[in-house]
Amino acid sequence: MYLFDTDVLSNIVKRNPSQTLLRKIQKLPKELQYTSSINIGEIHYGANRSSRKEQIIEAFEERVFPSVHIVGFDETSGKLFGKLKAVLEKQGIVCSEPDLRIASIAIQHDFVLITGNTKHFEKISGLSIEDWIE
Repeated sequence: MYLFDTDVLSNIVKRNPSQTLLRKIQKLPKELQYTSSINIGEIHYGANRSSRKEQIIEAFEERVFPSVHIVGFDETSGKLFGKLKAVLEKQGIVCSEPDLRIASIAIQHDFVLITGNTKHFEKISGLSIEDWIE
């Protein structure tokens, strides 16, 4: 199963999306396509900062959200988040809280995280990541 990061979801609605990304997603059965409530929050945050708020939200509501299952940040992912954050801090590694929450959800559900921002996640132990945007 695959968890799509915010940059992947945003790429889908771009004027010129990554053709590699679109081909891979089209081959992937819908029951294997996920994103998280954290990613939804990031998308809405970005949209609410834009002068094109309504158009952006409409694009996601029509073209992206119906195609993915949305998984939440729950008690188990919260515990995993706390453990990951502590381990990374002890190693002197800084990772944004939203990225750590997304990683926690991916690890908890054994998802492969699909992201164009592999550097944000590469130091997180136990996380499988792939870049389909290239």
